[in-house]
Amino acid sequence: EYVGTYFNRKYTQFFFHVKMISRNPGCDLDLGWVTETRINLPSVQRRAATLATRRTVKKQWQAAWLLRAITCTDLTTLGGDDTDGNVSRLCHKAAQPLRQDLAKALGPWVEELTVAAVCVYPSRVAAAAAGARKAGGRYGVAAVATGFPSGQYPLTTRLEEIKLAVAAGATEIDVVINRTLALLQHWKELYEEVSAMRAACGDAHLKVILAVGECGSLTTVYRASLVSMMAGADFIKTSTGKEGVNATIPIGLVMCRAIRDYHERTGYKVGFKPAGGIKTSKDALSWLILIKEELGDEWLNRDLFRMGASSLLTDIERQIFHYITGRYAAAHELPMP
Repeated sequence: EYVGTYFNRKYTQFFFHVKMISRNPGCDLDLGWVTETRINLPSVQRRAATLATRRTVKKQWQAAWLLRAITCTDLTTLGGDDTDGNVSRLCHKAAQPLRQDLAKALGPWVEELTVAAVCVYPSRVAAAAAGARKAGGRYGVAAVATGFPSGQYPLTTRLEEIKLAVAAGATEIDVVINRTLALLQHWKELYEEVSAMRAACGDAHLKVILAVGECGSLTTVYRASLVSMMAGADFIKTSTGKEGVNATIPIGLVMCRAIRDYHERTGYKVGFKPAGGIKTSKDALSWLILIKEELGDEWLNRDLFRMGASSLLTDIERQIFHYITGRYAAAHELPMP
């Protein structure tokens, strides 16, 4: 039984329909709410340890979940040796993430499947935007900005970097917070900086990177998540991928609880993006399970969930190849991203 046959008519909208979700406008900074929260580390670890044991997906259901993971992936290249050529190649992979024969075997609708966005440095946005236009704008163009990955630059230059990336064609901006403000609990200053970044983005969606490995504690991660959402973040993101600790399930659990609390109080949905260290299909399934368990099916789409990854797509394609053929592909049988 092919995934395409199983999901074709019933779930095509599930993968491709873009929901009209109201952007989070932010709200006034509520310091009482921010500072009253304490995170119980043993409880977080216990809950995180049981998540992967609560659900198991196999066979056609696993293949379908992996297709969903593709649609929620920000295909990323953030190398110092990036060129317009390798960004263009990445864009081809973004527009056609599966080999044509694999897509056809799954169903004709899978041939239209793309990743959520291509994520690059600001200097490579023009090349990425050109690739997206060739693909009919079926995926977004994200740019890391504001002194990525450290954020240790004057606010004026960080805001200018956002404006330049948007002018070059970025539809999404991944900004890094000033971790010093979070570590020193200077929440008003952090709120004002993120608010200014939101304003600089204009119509481009704002993803706020907390760099959780440098936040010191899970309590600080939760508080920084709240402040970023109050300031108008469309997404909160775990990491730059350059820290010693990046996306982990306990950290993701804390950030998802912050998103849930914010939604319950304000009525606005904020997206979540883990990034850094997500390399295998098993990793992707773990994050999808976390989102389903903690936030629900409404968050299981590219509008509210992303995974930042560079090598994940290759492993997903390998698993899809195995599902269809019964064997694992050799490295030379899969197109390189």
